[in-house]
Amino acid sequence: MHTSHQLELYPKQTVTQLLFKGVKNSAELRKSAMEGKINAALINPKMIVDSFQVLVAANKAVHLQSIGKMKTRGLYSEIIFNLSPANNISEAFKRFGISDSDDSVLVVLVATDDESQVLADITEKVDGQQVPVAELPTLTDVMQIRKLYKVTPQEEKIGSLLDSVVCRMATKDVV
Repeated sequence: MHTSHQLELYPKQTVTQLLFKGVKNSAELRKSAMEGKINAALINPKMIVDSFQVLVAANKAVHLQSIGKMKTRGLYSEIIFNLSPANNISEAFKRFGISDSDDSVLVVLVATDDESQVLADITEKVDGQQVPVAELPTLTDVMQIRKLYKVTPQEEKIGSLLDSVVCRMATKDVV
């Protein structure tokens, strides 16, 4: 149901993603995350093309944390910020974080040890149905993503939407 990936450059770090549909308590989850009661990134899956996009954001967040250069206060807020093509933190949370009315959520954890208890705790808190992360593309709002990342039809002829999104995420600090 969930996917876990060990980060190549940080082999002690594992990024785990869980996807939930039919979520009825988004407002409660969002509030808990803001209060620090949920130790995970809660992401709006409509803005995610592929789980690889989240891995890129998480890898960048772990790297920035390791060198002390994060732009936000915590690792999980940094993951959400890194998904954005722009440098506005509050705008990143509006676009990529969950809102009170969302009925689906992508939960992202970064762990250095056994995370089974953390996974069980989060699964218990979410009032919704856990589905395989492979179903993520069925929730994606492609039109909204194209607009936000300013992906042109010509660009999609030579690469995928995922390529364009990841490229903009990776280069936002440079341009």
